[in-house]
Amino acid sequence: MAKYIIYFNQQWVGDHSEEWFQARGPLSRQVVEEMREAGVVVFAGGLVEEIEEAIGFDENGTKLGPITTTGEFLGGMTIIDVESEAEAEKWGAKIAVACGWPQEVRRFKG
Repeated sequence: MAKYIIYFNQQWVGDHSEEWFQARGPLSRQVVEEMREAGVVVFAGGLVEEIEEAIGFDENGTKLGPITTTGEFLGGMTIIDVESEAEAEKWGAKIAVACGWPQEVRRFKG
């Protein structure tokens, strides 16, 4: 078994109506439930969209506030534990379709 992260950057979401987002929620929750039933999900969740609420620390442990101030930042992630890369790709595709925006799949080292 190998662990993979399936994630998206907030900027990949795009501009959509509130109704559009409301329609995606049940689809996304359904895929997460499928992963739970398959016994592959370790964690799934979105992050607060306001990057200014992030807290960063420097190499000395000093609190900085957000480190990411420009560019892309993580919007949400799912961690799965699966038998193969093909299975990880299958779940990544399902999440992308359910959410309605791109997802990236990467294997953890080790």
